[in-house]
Amino acid sequence: MLQYLFKRILYFIPTFFIVSLIIFFLSKAAGEQLQCDDDPNGPDLETCMNEAHQKGYDKPIFYFAFSTVAHPSTLYKIFREERRNATHELIGQYGNWAQINQYRQTLNQIDHQLESIGEQHSSKSITKIQKAINLLQVSSKDPVILSQLTKIEAAIGDTLLTDIKPQALELATAYNTIKAEATPNKLLIPSFHWYGLDNQYHFWITNFLSGNFGISHQDALPVADKIKTKLPWTLYLNIPAIFLAYLISIPLGTYSAIYRDTRFDKIVATVLLLFYSLPVFWIGTLLVNFFTTSEYGMKIFPPIGLKGDELNWENMTRLFLPIFCLTYGSLAFISRQMRSSMIETMQQDFIRTARAKGLSSKSVIWKHGFKNSVFPLITIFGSVLPSVFAGSVIVELIFNITGMGWLLFTSIQTADWPVVYAILMIAAILTMVGLLIADILYVLVDPRVRLDKK
Repeated sequence: MLQYLFKRILYFIPTFFIVSLIIFFLSKAAGEQLQCDDDPNGPDLETCMNEAHQKGYDKPIFYFAFSTVAHPSTLYKIFREERRNATHELIGQYGNWAQINQYRQTLNQIDHQLESIGEQHSSKSITKIQKAINLLQVSSKDPVILSQLTKIEAAIGDTLLTDIKPQALELATAYNTIKAEATPNKLLIPSFHWYGLDNQYHFWITNFLSGNFGISHQDALPVADKIKTKLPWTLYLNIPAIFLAYLISIPLGTYSAIYRDTRFDKIVATVLLLFYSLPVFWIGTLLVNFFTTSEYGMKIFPPIGLKGDELNWENMTRLFLPIFCLTYGSLAFISRQMRSSMIETMQQDFIRTARAKGLSSKSVIWKHGFKNSVFPLITIFGSVLPSVFAGSVIVELIFNITGMGWLLFTSIQTADWPVVYAILMIAAILTMVGLLIADILYVLVDPRVRLDKK
């Protein structure tokens, strides 16, 4: 057993690594990256860069990267997305990073000089050149660049701009040098860049393993704190629902198998099929309309939603209906699984042998039959653990229970990706743990199962 557990834990390491990679790169694809763009309503560049440093966005994305000899290993240090994309496109056209970098540095020098001049003077020429420089920063098409360079040369006649005239001439020269000394053949030579541990993925995964899930985009609260406040209500819903589902479905499925094809079995099968066929959102909506308001039915239960953050009697009564919605569907599925497994087991030779020995019917059913029929239920139970954490989105939304399902749904709606991906990561970990627990339960139920043997 210990050897098997050790092997499974070792298997979890690459599995966890692959899952974390998928979630991490999904977050990047979804825009989980601080962009320091020229937004007049956004933070200034210095503030944006400080925030990027705090969140680790000023690092390369992964431990290594594959590119070409023409591409530098430091392209990620260009924080402004549009400027980075324009630089990447220029490299893709001409393949000479050294000349392109010189061109970019000249652009930045003129930009800084214009900012200094603009604080003391204001003129149409300054405004024209500033617009042209901003457009050059995000442009990679030759006609556009040539057009803006011409505008800059035409506006240089202003006496206030004599200080930047050499840089303006140098800018045109730098761009002509890019085209004259182009080396597109470098784009065909692959290159490997190794960044080491100082990268965004390593920063993210180490924070996650230490319990730091990041900061919510919605309210700037720690994601871990938001999860801690919502998780208890999901547990209050799912744990009783799972307990009731197993408590009722096991004897119900067992007796349906024992009294197979009798009136009892047919009635139970019809009711369970009905339960399994009824959508949760429809049943939940009916329960809300007919049992929580007096407009359409009887106001037996209090209104939906929670009153306060404590699990008092009033909030417990508000959980009755959502627990029922979570229970009835699972009850139908587990009962049918138990019935099928029990019927198959009761037809085995060892059951006939037990009966031939004169054992009581109760002993044959529960000691021999049930014990060998419980494996499908254990398999189902192994997949329950992540659902206990992640919650039921539909039920929590219908009954306005602010649990994990509600948090996941609202976070997706508001693009609060740190919360979404933290929940996905924890659910993935719990899935692996649930599978391990299921394997252990197999041995506890039937010692003949040897997990350390093939």
